[in-house]
Amino acid sequence: MTQVSYYPGCSLEATARDYAESIEGVTQALGIELKELPDWNCCGASAAHSLDHRAALNLAARNLAQAIDAPSPLVVPCALCYNRLASARCELIEDDTLIIDEIRALGDDYGLVQVLELNEYLTKPEMIARAQEAAREDLSGLKAVCYYGCQGQRPPRVTGQVDYENPMGLDNMLEALGVQVLDWPFKTDCCGASHSIARPDLVHTLVAKLYGRALEQGANCIVTGCQMCQANLDMYQEEIAQEMGRPVYLPVLYFTEVMGLALGLGQAPRWLGRHLVSPKGLLERAGLPRQVWERL
Repeated sequence: MTQVSYYPGCSLEATARDYAESIEGVTQALGIELKELPDWNCCGASAAHSLDHRAALNLAARNLAQAIDAPSPLVVPCALCYNRLASARCELIEDDTLIIDEIRALGDDYGLVQVLELNEYLTKPEMIARAQEAAREDLSGLKAVCYYGCQGQRPPRVTGQVDYENPMGLDNMLEALGVQVLDWPFKTDCCGASHSIARPDLVHTLVAKLYGRALEQGANCIVTGCQMCQANLDMYQEEIAQEMGRPVYLPVLYFTEVMGLALGLGQAPRWLGRHLVSPKGLLERAGLPRQVWERL
């Protein structure tokens, strides 16, 4: 088994349990053991990040300190958590004077911690090869656009991404699993998820733009690796479609769910059954086995 450290983040224990369970199922199938970071805490995204830089930095620093002696890399499925931890690591390597003594005592060699977004780790060539070798279902009926969102890609000095305007990891993984992957120009555009309460008008405009271009490209689903993006594109689809004045049926799938379908994992219907836009019709028309979609 390949061991890596794992920082799940708060939402994967609540609203994004489908994502968490699909990650667990797929990594086990690929021979990867996720070692959850002991006694991890909030990363400081959202409230702390917006209001108090020192508090947010210390929250992230405590998690990084816990990872110094843990298996490497530290993989993070939530794009927001990933961005906060990676940003803190960059800052702390240069200047850690804002760190309080209680956290500094846990360890301060933050440069030793390699932080990777989960989709970057799972789409490395060796992982794609593992998945391709284990795949057994025909996914050629899925026509997907890959939506990476913004937090996992930018700024490049923090994420280390070279192709931050046109990432290809998810595209490469899905293509290897037989999905028809369609190119489109909105891979890393913001969906406005953090404004979903305060500015729904703004969010609806941004998401409608994504729907419209995905449909123009011929997509029948959107695949993402961010639970905030997934929720934002899944939750208001019917309402936004009415505002657009056109029908929209675009199930929004996690890339780990698609991997689970390709691998023929029996738990996949349970994950997919939690989506608001049911993928039942998509999977039936795409020719997936009846036992996959009839339980949705």
